[in-house]
Amino acid sequence: MKVLVVDDSAFMRRALTQMLSTSPDIEIVGTGRNGREGLEMAGRLRPDVVTLDIEMPEMDGLTALQHIMHDCPTQVLMLSSLTTEGSHAALRALSLGAADVLAKDASQISLSITNMQAELVSRVRALGLSRSQRFRAFLPPPPGRAQQVPVFRPGQFDMVCIGSSTGGPPVLEKILGVLPDSINVPIVVAQHMPAVFTLSMAQRLQQICALTVKHGEDGMPLERRTIYIAPGGKHCHIERAGLARWVMRINDLPVEALYRPSVDALFESAASAIGARVLGIVLTGMGNDGMLGGQQLHKKGGTLLAQSAQTCVVYGMPKGITEQGLVAASLSPEKIAQAMQSLAPNPGSTKLAGSSAQAT
Repeated sequence: MKVLVVDDSAFMRRALTQMLSTSPDIEIVGTGRNGREGLEMAGRLRPDVVTLDIEMPEMDGLTALQHIMHDCPTQVLMLSSLTTEGSHAALRALSLGAADVLAKDASQISLSITNMQAELVSRVRALGLSRSQRFRAFLPPPPGRAQQVPVFRPGQFDMVCIGSSTGGPPVLEKILGVLPDSINVPIVVAQHMPAVFTLSMAQRLQQICALTVKHGEDGMPLERRTIYIAPGGKHCHIERAGLARWVMRINDLPVEALYRPSVDALFESAASAIGARVLGIVLTGMGNDGMLGGQQLHKKGGTLLAQSAQTCVVYGMPKGITEQGLVAASLSPEKIAQAMQSLAPNPGSTKLAGSSAQAT
C-alpha cells in the first residue's frame, strides 16, 4: 500500500518513514513539509493512507484534511501532540473525516524510535486494507433478520456498554448525541484512546448530549441517565455495589491486554456483575477486542449489537462478534441509535439535531 507522510519536522518525517518502511507491504511514496505540500502530493500520488501532522506552517493539518477529503478522499491518520490542546484538535480532525488519530511525543520517539512503531504500522496497515471498503459506493445490506432494528422496552436493561476504537468518536457522537434524556440506564463507553483524549471526548459529548456525560474515575457510582467515558490508558470494570447499584473500577488489569481501555474487560465484568440485563454494542475498530467479553455476555443472556460493515472505518471488532454468531443485529450508527431510543419511556429531549445525526 502507498503511504504519504506529511510533517513539518524533518526528524519526524525521517522517523515515520523509517518505522513504516519496516513493513514490506508499505511503500512511502512521498513526504511533505506542510499541509499545502501534502495536499498537492495527495492529489498527484493518490496514496492509500496519509499520515498528517496537525500543527504545520503555511497550511495546518486540519485545513489540509478538509481539502483532501473533498478533493481526493483517502484514509488519513492524524498525528497529534499528547496535550489537552492536541486532543481537542484530534477530535476535530475525526469529525472532519480523519480515519484515526495517533498521539505522538517527539521527545519519547527520539529516545526510542520503536516505542510507537508497532502501533503506527498496525494502524496504517489496517487503514490501508480497509480503504476500498470505506470509500466505495454504499451497498445496501443483504436481506435477513440480522438487519432488522430491534425494538427494546423501557426497563429491559440495567446497563448499556459500548466498545469502540478506530473511527469511533464520530460514531459515538451520532449515536449518543440523539438519545433523549429519558434513557433511564447508565451507559459506559470504552474507546481506545489516551487519557487526555478521552477527557476531551467526554467534554465534547457533554456539549451535544441531552444525557449527563462524565469522564470515569475509580469508585464512581454508575447512575441512570448518565454516559460514562472510561479513561484512556486504563481498564474499566463494572462492580456490583448492592441491589441494582454498581460502581466503576479503574485499574491496569489485565496487564496483558493490548488495548486500553479493554472492551473485553468491560464486557466480561458487566457479564459477571449484571448478567442478562446488559446491552453490549461493538462499534468500528481494528482487532477483535470485545469478542471474548461478548462471548461472556452472550452466555449470560445479554444482548449484543454490532456496527455494520458498510459503515465502519475498520470492520475488525464488529466482525469478530458477528462471525461468532453473537449479535442480535448488525446496524448502521443511525439504526443503533434508533434501537437505543426504544429504551426511553417517553421521547424526552435532545441537544443535538442536524449535522451530527446525518449519515456519513
